Amino acid sequence: MKTFERYFLAANRWALILLLATMAVIIFTNVAMRYLTSASLEWAEEVSRHMMIWLTFLGAGPVLRYGGHIAVENLQDAFPAPVGIAIRALVAALLFAFFGFMVWYGWLYMERTQFQLTAATQIPFSWIYSAMLIGGILLIVHFLLIVRAYVLKREFASDAHFDAAASAAL
Repeated sequence: MKTFERYFLAANRWALILLLATMAVIIFTNVAMRYLTSASLEWAEEVSRHMMIWLTFLGAGPVLRYGGHIAVENLQDAFPAPVGIAIRALVAALLFAFFGFMVWYGWLYMERTQFQLTAATQIPFSWIYSAMLIGGILLIVHFLLIVRAYVLKREFASDAHFDAAASAAL
């Protein structure tokens, strides 16, 4: 399972790196062309916006793994450990429900927009909305891989990296 997790996380990270790098090249090229030649790529803004949408949904899972999303921890800290575990279990159930909602509505949006085309590139909007569906599925997988440690000990992947870095510094 650890091998799957390592490859899964690496593939997700590389997808994010490639998307971000490609988006940066497109935007840089467009700005340079605009100032150097007084012409620009008419599709650059649209494509970079769609890539940003994909970055958001594909990047949500790795951020979740590291505890990077906004969280209110004061409530669970105010109670004894068993109550804190119950609160985190409830939060985990609500998160899974929300991720399932994302998958469901991503699918509905894809169906509803499959014949609508974007302005500059003329691709179906369903390709852009598929980011919501795929991002939701990835969130479910990422959270399944860390949910036990989160619920029982409130641990995230960043905690392990922090502990390893602290040990190495000593």
